[in-house]
Amino acid sequence: MFSQIPIILLLGAALFALDAYLYGGVVGAFKSRAFVRKKGFKQGYFIFSAILIVGTICSIYFKLPTGFRAGFLMVFFILMIVKITFLPFVIADDIRLLFAKRKQKPTAPVTGSKEPSQGAIPRSEFLMKAGLITGVVPLVGIGAGIYSGAYDYRMRRQVLYLPNLPKSFDGMTIGQISDVHSGSFYNKKAVLGGVEMLLGQKPDVIFFTGDLVNKRSDEMYGYQDIFSKVKAPLGVFSTLGNHDYGDYYYDWPSEAAKKKNLDDLKTTHKNMGWDLLLNENRRLKVNGEEIGILGCENWGELTRFPKYGKMEPTVKGTEDLPVKLLLSHDPSHWRAQVLEKYPQIDVMFSGHTHGMQFGVRTENFQWSPVEYVYKEWAGLYREGNQQLYVNVGYGFLGFPGRVGILPEITIFELRAAANPSLIKT
Repeated sequence: MFSQIPIILLLGAALFALDAYLYGGVVGAFKSRAFVRKKGFKQGYFIFSAILIVGTICSIYFKLPTGFRAGFLMVFFILMIVKITFLPFVIADDIRLLFAKRKQKPTAPVTGSKEPSQGAIPRSEFLMKAGLITGVVPLVGIGAGIYSGAYDYRMRRQVLYLPNLPKSFDGMTIGQISDVHSGSFYNKKAVLGGVEMLLGQKPDVIFFTGDLVNKRSDEMYGYQDIFSKVKAPLGVFSTLGNHDYGDYYYDWPSEAAKKKNLDDLKTTHKNMGWDLLLNENRRLKVNGEEIGILGCENWGELTRFPKYGKMEPTVKGTEDLPVKLLLSHDPSHWRAQVLEKYPQIDVMFSGHTHGMQFGVRTENFQWSPVEYVYKEWAGLYREGNQQLYVNVGYGFLGFPGRVGILPEITIFELRAAANPSLIKT
């Protein structure tokens, strides 16, 4: 970390210098307004700039609470879009001012004064306002994307190559959804449409990888009937996410009330016909051959909340199974614990990141601010014979929608292969 201090300082200085340069343009855009001439405006501008820069750099380089990091990164990158769009207008106006000053001829000073009678050339208020308006245009697009992207479910397909896959499972399909966050929904018809898209693929088995609610189990009361339709011939297996334990709700009258909330949520899984795996496993049997479906409770390297996951009971009794598929909500669990201590896990299925609900995701390229928090945040990852898939989520949390990183339904096809690390996706 000490070796990165010069880089951190240089980055902070460059970002602050950019804000200082743009300050002149902001003042120029509102020079006819009295509030920009007040001392408090300038102080507020640079205090906000400093807080945002420090918070963003700390979010990138230090292990801070996940929500803190995500919030700063989101605000930083959204405002950076505005700044980059506004910057050419400020540069153009500075070029205009430079030429205007060269053409300006100083007049004779008034008697007793050392200053020329002609004042400094002001910035173009029109040009600066045009720049700010242009900079805000992307935010309008983001706002529209938030609304339209909330329920714009995308089907993603992924082949998983497994060297020890039994013949009876070759070609088997798995559907995955994650991070429903039912407390955020506001359109039941759209939610049902996504469920119907999943069922239309007719997967042999379905995985749900945690975060059914935001804070309380009763958020599912209006949606249990919809998700009860999620069925598959070989079963639906689920696990819990960090939001499912009630840790984000601080008004529990007692620990007993919090425990009842969790028990009620577990009952909801049961009522929907989902097999909730709590640090345990199941044997999936087809034509006399078996593979393991393992479910670990939430375990996140970056979270401040308790690590509920226990891998020892999760893997217990699966030693003889040729393939083991693990459901674990938080992808940081893979690198922090699974890769190092549990090489017998073939594939881990996760969610949790949401892709921060903001970024770019195409077939050949993906980017989101969340990659500065989570090394593995969307799609398939491999190390040796072990694989991780991160689903960016079915629902949304925080702001009510998605921009670029759309809600995901994943369909996997299992295939036998000698070495998955040699297979190109």
